Amino acid sequence: MTTTKPYLIRAIWEWCVDQGFTPYIAVAVDDGTHVPREHVRDGQIVLNVGAEATHKLEMGNEEITFQARFNGVPFPIRIPVARVAAIYARENGEGMGFEVDEASSSLPQQSAPADPSPGPEDGGGPAGRPRLTRVK
Repeated sequence: MTTTKPYLIRAIWEWCVDQGFTPYIAVAVDDGTHVPREHVRDGQIVLNVGAEATHKLEMGNEEITFQARFNGVPFPIRIPVARVAAIYARENGEGMGFEVDEASSSLPQQSAPADPSPGPEDGGGPAGRPRLTRVK
């Protein structure tokens, strides 16, 4: 059975476009994610997926593909839907966050450096869970 995630991503994207907002997606990057690595920060990348920023955007059930320009150079993007952490409107932050399917990761498991953010014992969120940070 197909998960609801790709359908929800497309619905939020369409809502953003209908409202005149700019849809952004946050992606947890792994070896199966084809994005410009120099723009990846803390294992994540945030991409503008609006019509003006993408060429040949296809949002399928398994992956999202498009071409975008980075520093004026075209770059083919391929993102497994399982790696999408959120889709939201840049203008107001409204959208939806998702669990990232770590089982889909093709990166070898490595020990991560200690996370300075508070964990469950400190009253914070679950340890190791990705956090979406809105940067203006």
